[in-house]
Amino acid sequence: MQKASAPPAHQADLDFAVAIAREAGLLTLELFGQPDMAIEGKKDGSPVTAADRGAERLLRERIGTTHPDDAIVGEEEADTNGTSGRTWILDPIDGTQSFVHGVPLYANLVALEDDHGPAVGIINIPALDECVWAGRGLGCFANDKPARVTDRSDLQGACIVTSGVDYWPSAATLDEFVNRGALIRTWGDAYGYVLVATGRAHAMVDPIVNRWDVAPMLTILPEAGGVFTDLSGAVTAEGGDALATNQALLDQILSLVGR
Repeated sequence: MQKASAPPAHQADLDFAVAIAREAGLLTLELFGQPDMAIEGKKDGSPVTAADRGAERLLRERIGTTHPDDAIVGEEEADTNGTSGRTWILDPIDGTQSFVHGVPLYANLVALEDDHGPAVGIINIPALDECVWAGRGLGCFANDKPARVTDRSDLQGACIVTSGVDYWPSAATLDEFVNRGALIRTWGDAYGYVLVATGRAHAMVDPIVNRWDVAPMLTILPEAGGVFTDLSGAVTAEGGDALATNQALLDQILSLVGR
C-alpha cells in the first residue's frame, strides 16, 4: 500500500518500464496467432507458451542489467532476491487464454514497488498497440495522452467488465448488477483495467487474481483518479480478488460483491 507522504516516482524508472514492456510485447507478437504454437499446462491447469517464457526472460534480463540490486517477482520463474528495497513484479502475458486463442486483448504487465509502496505500473496491449502507464505522482497516460476514469455515480447504465462470469461469487450477484441497470461485459484480464483507467468502462470486477495480475493497477488506477482494492475494500494486490472503479461507485459495487 502506498504511504500517504510518498514522493513521486522517478521518471527514468517509468520510461524504462514502458520501454521493456513494449519490447516484451513485440516479442510476443512474433508468436501471436501461430497455429502450431506449443501450449503446455502448468500445475494449476493454466496454459503457458514459449511467448510467456521468452517475454519474462527478456524482462528479467533488462532489469538485471539496468537495476542489478532490485528484486524481481514474476509468474513464470522463481523470485530473484534484491538488496535495494525495490521489487519489480512481472506478468509476461496476462491473458494467456486470449493469446493462445488469437484474441488481441492479452497484455504485458510491469510494476515497480519501492520503499514507499507502488511506484510504477504498465499495461501494454501489443496486438492493439495500446499502452497505459503511470508513475506515482506523475499521472496516468494512454499512448501519451492523459488517462482518467469516468465520473459516473450510478450503476444504472454503468458498464461493468470482468474476465468471466463462471467464477463469480454467485449468479445472484450478477442478477443484482443487472437489476440495477448495469451492463456486464467480459472484456477481461488486464484489458478490463485499461478500459476503466481510460474511462471506457466504469468498473472491473476480478474474482480470482494473483499479485502479478494486478500489481500495476495499484499505481495506474489512483493516478487515473480511480480506486483499486480487493473485494473486501483493502488496497492490495495480494487479496486474491480485485476491483477497479471510481470513488463514487466503490461502495455500491462492494455492497454487491464484497466479501
